[in-house]
Amino acid sequence: MAERERKPSTSIHGLGEKIGARESRKVRVRSTRDRTLWHGLRAAGIVGWSVAVPTVAGVLLGLWIDRNWPGEFSWSLALLLGGVALGCLNAWYWVNQESRMIEKEETEQEADR
Repeated sequence: MAERERKPSTSIHGLGEKIGARESRKVRVRSTRDRTLWHGLRAAGIVGWSVAVPTVAGVLLGLWIDRNWPGEFSWSLALLLGGVALGCLNAWYWVNQESRMIEKEETEQEADR
């Protein structure tokens, strides 16, 4: 019984520390980063274009192949799916890079304290 009573108190204490750390990060980010509408649109634009460009390029290449070498297989559809997959990987790369940059800034700020 005594162990059961200690576990919730330690997890509550740990939870309070996590919430406090997260809130302090939010305050720091809001004070240091440019949080305007343009910043959000720019981020959404990068992700959108990262997916749209390979998708459209795949469809256009597929249409060209289908017109020049007709066959039973639809290259337009195949390259559409390939373009979407490549675009999603590209968007994941950009979001992952941004996440790493944020984590690096946070660790540098915590090390300065």
